[in-house]
Amino acid sequence: MKNNLQVNIGLAFLRISASAMMLTHGYPKFQKLLSGDFEFGDPLGLGATPTLFLAIIGEFICPILVMIGFKTRWAALPTAITMAVAAFVAHAQDPFGTKEKALLFLTVFITIILLGPGKYSIDKK
Repeated sequence: MKNNLQVNIGLAFLRISASAMMLTHGYPKFQKLLSGDFEFGDPLGLGATPTLFLAIIGEFICPILVMIGFKTRWAALPTAITMAVAAFVAHAQDPFGTKEKALLFLTVFITIILLGPGKYSIDKK
């Protein structure tokens, strides 16, 4: 019983802390969008505006859903994809230290996809 409690608290901590940290990257992009500034990088050739929208979904909207544990596995997927693009496309030629943060976030959100939200989430209510 104690082990199960520890696992569920650990999953909640992982989900909430990683999402809160991701929001510090997504919120400035959301503010940029609200101010009408659509200038943004375009590593996949989709255009700056669609890329900005996708980054906001992956770094702001979905982390909020992951944080509260709503459709957690599905919500973690766009964030993981965004971090994969950041690490392997946008920062492909950069040294490891530059892409390390994106790789750490990618690892955490893949873990959330694999393990789910745990007991302390909207998904489990």
